[in-house]
Amino acid sequence: MSRRSLTGLVGLALLAPSGEAAAATLTLRGTVAYRERIALPRSAVVEVKLVDVSLADAPARTIAETRIAAGPRNPVRYTLRFDRAEIQPRRSYALQARISDGDRLLFITTTRHTVFAGGPNRTDIRVERVSGQGEAPQQPGLAGRWLAEDIGGGGVIDRLQSVLEIGADGRVSGTGGCNRIGGRATVTGTAISFGRLISTQMACTPAAMNQEHKFLTALEAARSWRIDPLRQKLILSGAAGTTVMVLARM
Repeated sequence: MSRRSLTGLVGLALLAPSGEAAAATLTLRGTVAYRERIALPRSAVVEVKLVDVSLADAPARTIAETRIAAGPRNPVRYTLRFDRAEIQPRRSYALQARISDGDRLLFITTTRHTVFAGGPNRTDIRVERVSGQGEAPQQPGLAGRWLAEDIGGGGVIDRLQSVLEIGADGRVSGTGGCNRIGGRATVTGTAISFGRLISTQMACTPAAMNQEHKFLTALEAARSWRIDPLRQKLILSGAAGTTVMVLARM
């Protein structure tokens, strides 16, 4: 375990209850918030989970979860307690949240909130509204503008947009985060392949260039696509069926 990770766990240990029996219990505290100025139903519930997301091609494993009555508050504060032994070196962990009313999903996380990665833990969670009754959901087609939210399981840089635009005729345009790109996609059913993509040759910061390289590499590796209609996500998978990129409709 790195010194930074160990320091983070020691800091969390200070939040744990005292006493020998509770020595292995750690606590994360934060908020769940949404952008809209609307009142939630009185029966709405906020659910927060700490999950192991180390395997990009497998479901996340839940380590701990909590449920809170939402009430009229925004943001909603939460406390999540878990066993320290569940946190292992060289694995990836994140927080996920959702707000529901009975069987109806109202809000859900759409970006990764990483914890225990050596930097600040992202415990203040922003959730996005999903299409509900009375709203006209967007058509679940491939054509449109898509914003990369996760590339190869490593997330993306905040405020740096890698955008893919796919036309009804298969034409591709957008930006990797620094340079404009163009080309064509061949789509047959759920199969997809991106031909040779051309781009401008501007130089940007190393971080931006690194994300752009990962973005273009993921497009080259894509072999199939599917739409998550509930969350309006485009999911690109490689030859082995593993997810190479997740994009949100813009």
